[in-house]
Amino acid sequence: MSRQERKNMIEFITKNREFNSEKLMYMTDDEIEHIYKNIYYHCQEFVEDNIII
Repeated sequence: MSRQERKNMIEFITKNREFNSEKLMYMTDDEIEHIYKNIYYHCQEFVEDNIII
């Protein structure tokens, strides 16, 4: 993962959940990606459940 991708994922995680960005800095890329995907999945479900047609 590139530095920019990692930075973007950390920003997304900290904006959507209460995570200490300092703790995230010491995590591996795989750990960051796992957390990101879980949060993204939940956000996506929320949006899909709340779409008004």
